[in-house]
Amino acid sequence: MFYLATHATRYRYEASVAHSLSETRLVPRSHAGQKLHQHELEIHPEPANVEQRIDYFGNQVASISIFRSHTEFSVTATSVVELLDATPEKGPPAPWEQVHDRMRAPEAEEDIRASEFLHDSPHVQADPLLAAFARTCFPPHQDVREGARELCSRIHREFRYQPDSTSIDTPVLEVLERRAGVCQDFAHLMIGALRSLGLPARYVSGYLRSGANYQGAEASHAWVSVYVPGSGWLDFDPTNNVAPALAHVTLAWGRDYSDVPPTKGVSLGGGRQTVEVEVRVRPVHPSEIRLPMDGGSAPSASSQAGFRR
Repeated sequence: MFYLATHATRYRYEASVAHSLSETRLVPRSHAGQKLHQHELEIHPEPANVEQRIDYFGNQVASISIFRSHTEFSVTATSVVELLDATPEKGPPAPWEQVHDRMRAPEAEEDIRASEFLHDSPHVQADPLLAAFARTCFPPHQDVREGARELCSRIHREFRYQPDSTSIDTPVLEVLERRAGVCQDFAHLMIGALRSLGLPARYVSGYLRSGANYQGAEASHAWVSVYVPGSGWLDFDPTNNVAPALAHVTLAWGRDYSDVPPTKGVSLGGGRQTVEVEVRVRPVHPSEIRLPMDGGSAPSASSQAGFRR
């Protein structure tokens, strides 16, 4: 399944901005279940410089410098991705207590890398209340996969999706108490609950297919990956109570939202600002796009996409 994803962000300032520095993480990742074919980043006003780099977690970052006066700033990312039916390997049984013990003293390289997602991060801190919330889904000897699936379902059942009810700085324990929030809150809650049991979990940013019967479509979305030794990372979307597959486009992953904001930056001047974000993800037929003839790696963020109009 091929998708055309468009993510437009527009900043409007009440006064002139002398210069601004911004970062974007808007290039979809390529992994076992997803392949990036094309990507284009359109920036207004024309930047003085755009530098590409890969961050610590392997996400593509564009650093944008604008040194001319402006009252508006816009970034539009257009990508073509192919979602693949990549069913994770079942792997051996993974009782959660054994995974907990294994991750306390990791030896295998993959375990060592995963252990980085055990620790507190800016938006997620382990807490006894979160451990108690998670433990109802993890009875003795429960497989991590099944426990994570039940935790995902519990959040979906017991929490109300309520746009504009929280901010990115709303503490996880407040979300737990209020039983309401949006996708980033539910992702942070699930991550905090898993880490409080000593299980590695990471934050994933991305998109949902437009028009799908999902909460959070046509906006930036967030879900959770849980590490299972022998199977790797398995995704869960607590907002919609699904295992992300052919309707979720992955942008980036990290410890929590602070590692993967789609756009962030600083500016000199400007005063108050307003922000508008528009996301569209629609299926496309391969005949509508030009794919690389050599089947090589996906182009970088500075590449020009070739769409048929």
